[in-house]
Amino acid sequence: MFTGLIEELGSLTGRDGHRFEFASELVTEDARPGDSIAVNGCCLTVVELRPGSWSADVVDETLGRTTLGGLRPGDAVNLERPVRLTDRLGGHVVQGHVDGVGEVVSPVPDLVVATSDTRYLVEKGSVAVDGVSLTVVGVADDRFRVAVIPHTAAVTTLGRLRAGDPVNLEFDILAKYVERLLAR
Repeated sequence: MFTGLIEELGSLTGRDGHRFEFASELVTEDARPGDSIAVNGCCLTVVELRPGSWSADVVDETLGRTTLGGLRPGDAVNLERPVRLTDRLGGHVVQGHVDGVGEVVSPVPDLVVATSDTRYLVEKGSVAVDGVSLTVVGVADDRFRVAVIPHTAAVTTLGRLRAGDPVNLEFDILAKYVERLLAR
């Protein structure tokens, strides 16, 4: 489980088939193989550690549901370690299980993202965009809007987004459970 509060801006340094290598310093300082690290909101398992970098194997399911397959060496990525039970939950509960890919309609500070599924979004609710915990400002049938403060734009990839860019989306888990329970 993650909070959506990005700890480090890393980068993809290379890819060999399904093995991805990421440059980072902070999120690997206490990591071991088998630990989880969220990359642009996608939970990946550390399989190899080296000074200043780490690697993860990315399966076809993940490549098909996220933007990770489109990353190129040098691309910046949002990195976050899992939350500990003793940590503050400053963002919201983020699983690192991407629900789908949206498309940027308008960049920050008033980030508008188009998506075919807005049923889990409510005004003042939470959404993770590329792993960043954000508060929904407005919802339409095929898009939503979040206000991004300058600090968040500067320390995450959100400030680099342009119209047409794809982004990973994770909707609030509580909304998905409520829907499932009510369907029965």
